[in-house]
Amino acid sequence: MTLSRDGLQGLAFPLPNLQNLSISQSNRSKFHNPLSLHPPLSLPFSLISLSFLLPPDLQTTTPTIANFSDQFLLIVSTYYSRLHSLRFLAGPVSRSPIVSLSSSCTHITSLSINLYMPLFLNWFVCQGEALEKEIEGNMEDGFSLNDDFDAELGIERLCVLGIRSDDLGLGWVWRSYTKLKKLQLHSCEGIGDGGSFSSFIMCLKAIEEVELRTCRSIVDGVLLKLVENYDSLTSLLVYDGRIRDGILRFFSHCSCNKQKLDLRLPLDLNNDHLLAAAVNFRTLSSLRLQSCCLVRGEGLKALGVAMSSELEELALINCDVVEREMGLLATLGQNLKQLKKLDLSYNEMLLDKEFVSMLVSCYNLVDLKLRGCKGLTNLALTTMSKSCKRLENVDIMSCYGIEAEAIELLIRNSPNLSNIFLTLSRHCPLLPTFQNHKK
Repeated sequence: MTLSRDGLQGLAFPLPNLQNLSISQSNRSKFHNPLSLHPPLSLPFSLISLSFLLPPDLQTTTPTIANFSDQFLLIVSTYYSRLHSLRFLAGPVSRSPIVSLSSSCTHITSLSINLYMPLFLNWFVCQGEALEKEIEGNMEDGFSLNDDFDAELGIERLCVLGIRSDDLGLGWVWRSYTKLKKLQLHSCEGIGDGGSFSSFIMCLKAIEEVELRTCRSIVDGVLLKLVENYDSLTSLLVYDGRIRDGILRFFSHCSCNKQKLDLRLPLDLNNDHLLAAAVNFRTLSSLRLQSCCLVRGEGLKALGVAMSSELEELALINCDVVEREMGLLATLGQNLKQLKKLDLSYNEMLLDKEFVSMLVSCYNLVDLKLRGCKGLTNLALTTMSKSCKRLENVDIMSCYGIEAEAIELLIRNSPNLSNIFLTLSRHCPLLPTFQNHKK
């Protein structure tokens, strides 16, 4: 169940068995404390998942919000001990309610909160056998912990934002989180403790998924450690890095059983990287490239041949090689006959001829995204309706060259179609057509 702040006034929750609740407040108004409503907000004790969100412009450290944050968590820890998941992004929370939460809500496996800095995690250790499996935190104002104190925690997923190179105490985190399966680093300038990777490598022992978003100064170091130490990695996402040797060495020497690769590297990824990946990444099931301006058809064709029997998802989003090299899509379609998901969004100059030449070979597609492909016309959808009989999800928003007749033809000839995303005029009759199709 999802509610906006406007829906909270006078709410008594006549749903005693409600288990999942999400509450959010519009950013169009100032903060209103739900605990001050009349009657006060009363949540059902049956909740196992609770999400409370404020928009970013209201997530500020003011006395009102700080007091509310502490109050709210104390109430949660007192009355809602069955919670398995708590996402509370409504301003920083002080240490006292967190300690109370850790001792009372022993079933929590997923926790997302904002904390005051410096950050102390002693409360986290005290939870014993019921340790959380997931934690998300913002490190904007520093990190601190007794670095001599070690504990092996059961964390499997860690998301950290804003680590700086001079933040202290991160070594404790890396040494204690030895069971990590998924690591997400967002907007991090360093890994803390002066940039030493000696402790960081401890958290990579069982790592399966790594995400690096806008972490320009540490991407190379993290990738080199992945290559040197561990082969359990199956998924890598790198957005907006500043890469030198790390990505080439990763592609050339990493021996892990990789399944998913998602890269947004406008000025860093080139053909040498793709050719190296074609040799070592033959087990990929998903390849996503966004805004990769320096890649060429030669590298993509080599990947297509190498992954012909495994690749099920391909995304070439805003990659001008799609528009620049004639015949590339046709070659990829001929090699990648196992494709189930294809995303060519925001290739604005992609024309029918090139797109159709690929589509006629991709008869296993169930998910197709063409958002923002302004050069496509009715011919593209006519071919889709003939060649892709298994389509379930189609996104053609902002494809202004495609008219209503072609969309209606696609709907009528796609028996499995469940979702279609498109830009409609006010008087377009397609909605009744889709509703009748679903019946």
